[in-house]
Amino acid sequence: MSPLRWDVLTVGLVLALPVLALYLRGDFTVDEVAARLPWCLLAGWGAVALLRWAATPRTRPADRRARATSALPDEDPAPVP
Repeated sequence: MSPLRWDVLTVGLVLALPVLALYLRGDFTVDEVAARLPWCLLAGWGAVALLRWAATPRTRPADRRARATSALPDEDPAPVP
């Protein structure tokens, strides 16, 4: 998964809002903000990766077996007169 996807960038921007607010308030310098913004992007990437992993449906082994057997032809066809 690319760290420059739109959803990762959006979550990274949301996580960067407090850092930018602290800069605007005067608590952080430009150097401190520049050092913290990549961490916001990394945290956004991790959050999106975790949500994608949690949202992916899992297939059970019984479902795989049922699909494999349904694809096989009947072994005992009806007799032809």
